[in-house]
Amino acid sequence: MRHDVRYTVLFAAGVCLVCSLVVASTAVLLRDRIAENVLLDRQQKVLSVAGLVASGEELSKEEIKSRFEKNLVAKLVDMQSGVMLDEPAPAAYNARKLALDPATGFAPPPNAAKVRRMPKQGLVYLIKPNDHVEGIILPVEGLGLWGTLYGYVALAPDARTIRGLTFYQHKETPGLGGEIDNPRWRALWPGRLATDEAGQPMIRVIKGRAGPPDEDPYEVDGLSGATITSNGVTNLMHFWLGDEAFGPYLATLRDGRSN
Repeated sequence: MRHDVRYTVLFAAGVCLVCSLVVASTAVLLRDRIAENVLLDRQQKVLSVAGLVASGEELSKEEIKSRFEKNLVAKLVDMQSGVMLDEPAPAAYNARKLALDPATGFAPPPNAAKVRRMPKQGLVYLIKPNDHVEGIILPVEGLGLWGTLYGYVALAPDARTIRGLTFYQHKETPGLGGEIDNPRWRALWPGRLATDEAGQPMIRVIKGRAGPPDEDPYEVDGLSGATITSNGVTNLMHFWLGDEAFGPYLATLRDGRSN
């Protein structure tokens, strides 16, 4: 048996090479399955925030797809004019990729949510189990403590009343900022008001406890020990509901010029 340094280095390099090939091959082979699972997870989150999945309800892949297709319509909105495009959103829509491309994305003005790029055409979901729109779901994102929070907010047809809020990706600390995933905290959002009657974003996460929606319509309980995450949620809500993002589109809803 050889014990010289050269043999050790070559052996370690060989093991690393083999492991790299195995990992790379596995990633390629599972790429489509991973993409499908990511899509299903996003669809389940959208169904959840729309109130189309009961608490604790487990859905199969087929049930997620079927319920999504029956109740939701994906549409694109011009972020500057607020006009909804006639054609359905493409299945391959990728907001992050589009935002980075100069041809399909742009840089918004400096903002507290720290959103640096956004697509020129934003994706929205209409909760539409029949010919009548029962709600609107908007994607939201913004900086938390350790990274970007990605989620969805659902609004009633009045474009003000919140139906729900959920996050599908974040890096917040479990037990602190990670409590944005806690069903009890998410249950505090329905019935609150996202904006005032003029469309100005008003909803905010406060320190301490807020009253019920009829008493404190614009406030939600803070996350204990997670002030930065709480502020991050407030900031991203104000940005995406404001004039630099979906504000113009929400104005068309309030004025009855859309859907």
